Amino acid sequence: MHRLIAISLATLCACLPGSSLPALAQDGAHQVAPPPSCVNNKGVTVSFESVEAGRQGLAAGMARRDGEGRPVVMRANYAAAPEAFQKFIDRHECAHHQTGDVDMPHPPRNGPEHLMNEAVADCIAMLRLRDEEGFGQEGLKQVSEALAADMKGIGFPEISVSSRLRNIESCFSRDGTAAQLIAARLKERGLQ
Repeated sequence: MHRLIAISLATLCACLPGSSLPALAQDGAHQVAPPPSCVNNKGVTVSFESVEAGRQGLAAGMARRDGEGRPVVMRANYAAAPEAFQKFIDRHECAHHQTGDVDMPHPPRNGPEHLMNEAVADCIAMLRLRDEEGFGQEGLKQVSEALAADMKGIGFPEISVSSRLRNIESCFSRDGTAAQLIAARLKERGLQ
């Protein structure tokens, strides 16, 4: 079962028991942004549920199916994250539903397929923020700063932080849309 899938490296697993790959945010109280529209690769609307779980002060997203098989994104401790970063987490987790990640066997953590899934979800999230939310350079900066601070704060090496930030920045400035990237990913996987 897929669990938290926002940070690309498995060393974050310790942040939420029984989970993999949370997205973390800075301490502080922020208003929680409303969730975005999200439909999975099978045309089913994804619901968003808020929970208080894991470490206090750390926001996390989890793409999975609930006990009845419905697609859901769990939003944990979102008040700990700046609004721009909350929006990034939501769209990153939604991307795991849109590309079929949630319904596929989870690849080995830190393996190339897993890291590719994370990079694609980051890219889809940034394209959606740019095209649907009107994020400009300031929005990109807010997401990058929150992500970098969290990754550094939990001990990621600089090379991991800078690599992820380069991917996000590259995606933000690329031609094309999130829908095109999703369609290409589904075609590559034989899911379209």
